[in-house]
Amino acid sequence: MTAGSADGANDTDDTTPGADPGRVGAWLAGELGDDRWRDSRLSTVGAGRSNLTYRVQSRAGSVVLRRPPVGSVAETAHDMGRERRVMAALAGTSVPVPAILAHHDGSDGGPVDADCFVMEMVEGVVPVSRDLPDGWACDESGRARAGQALVDVLGELHGVDPESVGLGDFGRPDGFMERQIRRWGKQWAAARDDSSAPSATDERTEQELTRLSERLAAEVPSTQRHTIVHGDYRIDNCLYAADDPGRIRAVLDWEMSTLGDPMADLGLLLVYWEQDGDGAVWSDAQQLPSPTGLPGFPTRAEVAMAYRDRTGLDLAPLPWYAGFGAFKLAVVLAGILSRVRAGAVPAEMAEGLEDAVGPLVGLGHHLLDSGTDAFPGLR
Repeated sequence: MTAGSADGANDTDDTTPGADPGRVGAWLAGELGDDRWRDSRLSTVGAGRSNLTYRVQSRAGSVVLRRPPVGSVAETAHDMGRERRVMAALAGTSVPVPAILAHHDGSDGGPVDADCFVMEMVEGVVPVSRDLPDGWACDESGRARAGQALVDVLGELHGVDPESVGLGDFGRPDGFMERQIRRWGKQWAAARDDSSAPSATDERTEQELTRLSERLAAEVPSTQRHTIVHGDYRIDNCLYAADDPGRIRAVLDWEMSTLGDPMADLGLLLVYWEQDGDGAVWSDAQQLPSPTGLPGFPTRAEVAMAYRDRTGLDLAPLPWYAGFGAFKLAVVLAGILSRVRAGAVPAEMAEGLEDAVGPLVGLGHHLLDSGTDAFPGLR
């Protein structure tokens, strides 16, 4: 995997928390039938805010190992079996996913002390910032194609019939959004009321986040269609072909996938989406770098309309779904900050996120207040 203009792995073999190279290598040798895996080298990939990812290299080749975060307290958010199952089910569809090579249920004798799986190494570009690799999406045309590819693959995912790929029981789509509000509301209450750590938000933000939850619950739109939902679809969860910014080679990080309302994926994607010329209400809520503000990438309105053209879904309720995306992301970040302050997870997990919750809450209210006017050019 390649992240931005540099290799996506942090080559620090002596600092791979949650995975021992010797233990992983011995297990891989047995699972993949090749003793060359016994002499494996591990390096971490990504920031580790979700499931932990390791590049495993040996004379036999390279693979990727996924396991839950060390010390995670929200087990349902890190269900390795669900992630593995949806990727295996989508392997024969038009949605690009890495092949699953082996897995373990976390019992004694496994590579790590948790449920985990190994998937193929897919090489390419993960666009994580405006610092794109030399020669990749280096002009407006290339960036436009990268944005269109992102929409196309999301449309392909939402067009897959769950029953046809063995995922008919992967979730309970009826009442999905109502349950999502309750779920994330409970997580927010847990983070807010946790007496073991200093509050991750000030009193004003706490009040406004609670009010946002109440506003969303009071006006849940009718679901237009039930589909497979990724749960965290964004440009840096996609791996593009190094020689073609118009082709996505793999969609990654399926840990929050389920059956539900596809508009939830679109709404959250637009919350992540940086746009050239953004005002403070948007830019303040986007604490992490993104390439989508570069010239050539489509605007949020253009992304939404391209998605509508591909799926036929009505965009009238889009502000609510984006408002929910802002709420959900605010709760996730509040939980991370709370666990960091409690010393339950490493401090680096909060890097760049310290001041993100309040602006996300403000964005959520702005979306509900403004309606489709929050997306200039939407028609």
